[in-house]
Amino acid sequence: MSLIPNTLATFIALFPIANPIGAIPVFYSLTARETSSERHQQAKQTATNVVLVLAVFLVAGRWILEFFGISLNVLRVAGGLLVAHTAWEMVTAHQRLTPSENDEAIDKEDISFTPMAVPLVSGPGAIGVVTSLSISFNHWVDYLESLVGIVLIGISLYLCLVLGEPLIKRLGKNGIGALNRVFGFFILAIGVRFISDGSISLLKDAFHIQVK
Repeated sequence: MSLIPNTLATFIALFPIANPIGAIPVFYSLTARETSSERHQQAKQTATNVVLVLAVFLVAGRWILEFFGISLNVLRVAGGLLVAHTAWEMVTAHQRLTPSENDEAIDKEDISFTPMAVPLVSGPGAIGVVTSLSISFNHWVDYLESLVGIVLIGISLYLCLVLGEPLIKRLGKNGIGALNRVFGFFILAIGVRFISDGSISLLKDAFHIQVK
């Protein structure tokens, strides 16, 4: 019974930030010179890399934070700032890749890890989400259930990249841009929530220490 809440919580938290739909135009732009079979292989490898990156931080997130002495509330604020920055770029129609990154990616034979998986899909915002999720888990079953949600993100990304060409043709650049702005608005709200929750908790902790 607990599989559904944990899996859905991970999927719902990651989907707007990873934004598989927003990755479609970038993917087809970078693979314009490739055949259909080559593009499908790139899509498959990209989805695999995204799952692997997020799974690593899901499992190792708690130890990474402990090693650097970072609290969950600090992570929430930092992750919220990153998520809000990404969302603002989407709302204002800024490119998700810098011109230099885009120029380099066009000439690469394999774009599945960089720039597609990192930093485009499983970037700092998505990594921050899975890391914060990992802190609340107390049993290996929790990690396994959350991993299912990450795999669902990978499957969604693969389907979007493989089936995205008809979507691009139907919606056009303006339609995709409008869809990205809608996603960006909701992601911005998520980032503000992260910052708000983390800041309030930090202030409560500081006040509690001061009272002591």
